[in-house]
Amino acid sequence: MEAKAVAKYVRMSPSKLKPVADLVRGKDLQEALTILKFTPGKSAELVEKVVQSAGANAENNFEMDPAKCYVAEIYVNQGPTMKRWRAGAQGRAGKILKRSSHIGVVLKER
Repeated sequence: MEAKAVAKYVRMSPSKLKPVADLVRGKDLQEALTILKFTPGKSAELVEKVVQSAGANAENNFEMDPAKCYVAEIYVNQGPTMKRWRAGAQGRAGKILKRSSHIGVVLKER
């Protein structure tokens, strides 16, 4: 049995989120939440929120024991990119890419 949680269209680039996701892959639920709590940065807060949601789904929807759960899968995929322009020198335009991500977590019971 597995419990999932997904956060879509998170306004942060996947390159900033992936190293944080790598920290908790394969860890127990409580250990993963502790690591994310003490990891600095907004990316850790966003990943922590999804892991907590998956834990709540496991406990409430699938009646799994949170003490026995571990992070079986965690992935960060690229979402849509908003394209913006900024005025440049000599009448040119500079491209600004505002990237977004989709974060997914799958918990399983040991």
